Amino acid sequence: MKESRSSLPDYLSIPAADLGKGTSVKVRILGDMMSVAVDMAESLKAEIVAANREGRGATFIIPVGPVDQYPILAEGINKERISCANVVFIGMDEYLTEEDEWLPLEHPLSFRGFLNRKFYDLLDPALAPPQEQQIFPDPRNLGAMPELIARRGGVDVCYGGIGMVGHIAFNEPIRIGAGTASSPQQNAGTAKSGDKAVPAPSMCVEEFAALPTRALDLTPETRTINAVTVGGEIGIIPQRAVTVGMKEILGARRLRLYCNRTWQSAVVRRVLHGPVTAECPASLMRLHADACVTMAEYVGEPPEIKLR
Repeated sequence: MKESRSSLPDYLSIPAADLGKGTSVKVRILGDMMSVAVDMAESLKAEIVAANREGRGATFIIPVGPVDQYPILAEGINKERISCANVVFIGMDEYLTEEDEWLPLEHPLSFRGFLNRKFYDLLDPALAPPQEQQIFPDPRNLGAMPELIARRGGVDVCYGGIGMVGHIAFNEPIRIGAGTASSPQQNAGTAKSGDKAVPAPSMCVEEFAALPTRALDLTPETRTINAVTVGGEIGIIPQRAVTVGMKEILGARRLRLYCNRTWQSAVVRRVLHGPVTAECPASLMRLHADACVTMAEYVGEPPEIKLR
């Protein structure tokens, strides 16, 4: 990665028309935030219909973030009478309590509760997937996720977003040499932030790509930007989460990421044109055979680097 004399990475100045050039990732630039939500809903709906026509149920990994697509998808499913009886929806991550249990469904930050309110509960019960097909990674049974995916014959599509630190789901970046919550020990789910810090060894891309479903500490950056989206109080953001792994994400037949936040204009450029590294998890999408990132028009524009 080259840097200009102002010490800013060159990728920050890449124009929208050049995003993705020289990579295998397809880049789509739409209009406003709602256009991104509608597109994601239409993509999910089309995948469900295609699988139904083949006489099977689709299997998806889905995010809570972006979020606006779910009421739109529910409305389309109900209006067009699309059965989800055989569809498996795998929520990609969830916050955990200090005891490494899921946040209660009624907690305002529960991803499981959000999907219930904004998607599953909006579906006609005659069309909705059974509750046992509304899946989240379970911190008490992490091995259940790869077993489920194997039984389903793999994941058709993994949908997701890109975090401030370049994460997909809650696969946080590895920062070499730091005995912190983003060290390999923490990211692999083998330690908590309260454990004694030790120097972190390096983790190659192949090792990072093989990380499975696990519980882990969230980075301070992730907790900070997530606090911004829920009112600005970082103290209410949990420090732990459970997430599907990079192994499950990269193992999906199709990878579809969506970006609708103004601050993503910088990180999407790092993902597409910075180094492919465990320090930027979403950069590994460039190793996937069928990856696409769809963004709002303002995300496609180069970030304006200045004090405000």
